[in-house]
Amino acid sequence: MTFIRRIATALLIGFSAAGLATSAAAATVKITFVLVNDIYQMEEQVLADGKARGGFARLAAVVKAERAKGGHVIFAHAGDTLSPSLMSSFDRGAHIIALTNMIRPDVFVPGNHEYDFGKEIFLQRMAEAKFPLYAANLRGADGNPIAGFKDRAIVIFNGVRIGIAGATADDAGVKSSPGDLKLAPTVETIKQQAAALRREGADFVVAVVHADRAQDRELFESRAADLILTGDDHDLYVNYDGRTAIVESSSDAHYVTAIDVTIETKETGGQRRTSWWPRFRVIDTAAVWPDPAVAAAVGRFKRRLANELDVVVGKTDIELDSRTATVRTREAAIGNLFADALRAATGADIAVTNGGGIRAGRIYPAGSSISRREILSELLFGNRVEVVSIGGKALKAALENGLSRLPQPAGRFPQVSGIVVEAELARPAGARIVSLTIGGAPLDESREYKLATNDYLARGGDGYTAFRDAKQAGRDYDGPLMAVAVMDYIRRIGTIRADTAARVILK
Repeated sequence: MTFIRRIATALLIGFSAAGLATSAAAATVKITFVLVNDIYQMEEQVLADGKARGGFARLAAVVKAERAKGGHVIFAHAGDTLSPSLMSSFDRGAHIIALTNMIRPDVFVPGNHEYDFGKEIFLQRMAEAKFPLYAANLRGADGNPIAGFKDRAIVIFNGVRIGIAGATADDAGVKSSPGDLKLAPTVETIKQQAAALRREGADFVVAVVHADRAQDRELFESRAADLILTGDDHDLYVNYDGRTAIVESSSDAHYVTAIDVTIETKETGGQRRTSWWPRFRVIDTAAVWPDPAVAAAVGRFKRRLANELDVVVGKTDIELDSRTATVRTREAAIGNLFADALRAATGADIAVTNGGGIRAGRIYPAGSSISRREILSELLFGNRVEVVSIGGKALKAALENGLSRLPQPAGRFPQVSGIVVEAELARPAGARIVSLTIGGAPLDESREYKLATNDYLARGGDGYTAFRDAKQAGRDYDGPLMAVAVMDYIRRIGTIRADTAARVILK
């Protein structure tokens, strides 16, 4: 029996009695909640242990197996799925909705990435969804609810009333592009919705949210909901303190969490009391055989993607050299191009990317056409664009790190935009920079600069600890794939031309 039919049957049973207030004196039900969050990649991925995990076909197999057991199952999706993935950069997440429709969550809340393509695409994709949408903190520009979305609901199983409330990422305005959609604070919204559900007779309250860990903790400590199903942090997280439970299921369906909850209600002295106990099952999808129908759909999308990769995005009037000896020892035209793309994608003051992240090791002669496939061959690590706010002194230290291994080739060599750095290699490492200008003005060590980079450097990779320690722009800026930013930039400018002004001057 499908989830919707179970709800309809349960409601008919509930209302055919003398009403909610006169339900049976005692009732017990077992419900399995299945959670996925932050699933961007349509296909499985081979991880460090050599095993394939994740993807929609394995997720579908898990959900179908749980539903096939014949009990009460609520499959929740805690958001972040339309983007970023390579295919989504071409179809704006249409394939993600098609695949999700094959599995049909019982609850879906949008994450920040649902807004990556703007308000209109968000509304279009949500209208294509064949599953229930929840977002109590989301409203239109006029302050009214958005068609197709609900704030909360109560479903009844065996006389036990389960309240469900959902909230979208309230920081999407910083991380993404929701346009004039209004986003209220997640924690306060869920507290209000949970209180309303309890007034309406809910015995057990579930909050499905896309929220960072700080918000998760605040919501957990508020005791507003009994069970919190969350996304955003990409970790496998389970916590239960005897009163409240909270779960996050890693990312990309590498792991899927099932929570078996036994709920018992009793009427004592005219008051209804609830007790419950959870059992947590972490399902490693490496041990799951992919669902054939969904796997076939993924295969069709992969073939379509292969055709998309051969699309030309622009041409170059200058030679581009991505050989290791070039990008790891000196300013390179292709490095300038990629750094410029980072700035253009973010509106940052400056950009720095590492030469070691440019990987194809080839020359593109002047006059060459540049395809999506070639950009991906250069940026094959799948890095994302990140933005930090960094002080001038820390920025100089980061660039010193980037130049520290010269004259030996090093992956940390900085390819830059908005920066002109002059260095004397005869000086000791860490003290080589003799001149540094930002946007044409001398570096101000007391000023904060908005810096675009890739997520590897933002985590401190290649010795860029100054980036790791810098203040993030907004709250956890969560940008597009770097390859997609470069493709968009080349498509916008049309032709790659020479930049006559030197950026990294080595003496």
